[in-house]
Amino acid sequence: MRRDDMADLAAFAVVAEEQSFTRASKRLGLSQSALSQIVRRLEERLGLRLLDRTTRSVAPTQIGQELLSTLSPMLRDLDASIGALSETKDKPAGTIRITTVEHAARQFLIPALAKILPDNPDVKVEVEVDYGLKDIVASHFDAGVRLGEQVEKDMIAVRISPPVPMAIVGSSHYFKRHPAPSTPRELSRHVCLNLRMPTSGTFYEWRLSRNGKAVHVRLDGQLAFNALGPIRDAALAGLGIANLPLDQVHEFLASGQLQRVMADWSEDLPPYYLYYPHRRHGSAAFRLVIDGLRWRNL
Repeated sequence: MRRDDMADLAAFAVVAEEQSFTRASKRLGLSQSALSQIVRRLEERLGLRLLDRTTRSVAPTQIGQELLSTLSPMLRDLDASIGALSETKDKPAGTIRITTVEHAARQFLIPALAKILPDNPDVKVEVEVDYGLKDIVASHFDAGVRLGEQVEKDMIAVRISPPVPMAIVGSSHYFKRHPAPSTPRELSRHVCLNLRMPTSGTFYEWRLSRNGKAVHVRLDGQLAFNALGPIRDAALAGLGIANLPLDQVHEFLASGQLQRVMADWSEDLPPYYLYYPHRRHGSAAFRLVIDGLRWRNL
């Protein structure tokens, strides 16, 4: 394969992934016209139409998608190999991209990174908070953080937290209007503040257990959010009851702004894990982040 062919194929892959000449040109540092000429030249050389173009959208044809499916893993492996070869400094360097949920970011990632980053100025970490289940390879993340049960079996997983205690809470103002529940059945009479999961489109289920009896329920309510912070704020405002990580509400329990109910029914969530694909290169920066996040039961 000629050097020009490889460069043109790489440019096509970026356009197909971004489905936009505008975004692809910014990513590659080329003008849109130059990038369009590169793709047109590649199509002419192959005798194949790789992209469908309209005034509003760009998408790979069926042949283009087949080429992209073969090409993308090869380019990622090449980038990883070059990155590993180029990392010759004594100090770790490079950018690590992580997708995570809000709670894990606040309670585990940020405290761990506070110990790592000040002494490693050449390491950069980009954290994206998203409750959806990302394909980290397709989305160009180096790693993800989710509850252990949500991690795909083909990923390498590193535990970064203990189990997560939960607490069902509400404000005193709310409980003046609604008698506190004591059983899962009584929850159906309450305004339950829900977390909408973007991947499934359903509400996150409340996990309850007592004396070995587990009850997992999805409850209706007037309010639903896509993050835990607003759910806690709504509970503080007296708009309903919420099932939240205990570490997110303990200060409000201590101050009396929130009251805990059904403590005997609370069930811990599984630990969080950092996960990444087997093909992820073991750069010094990546190893540093993994080691810094690793949970140690001391």
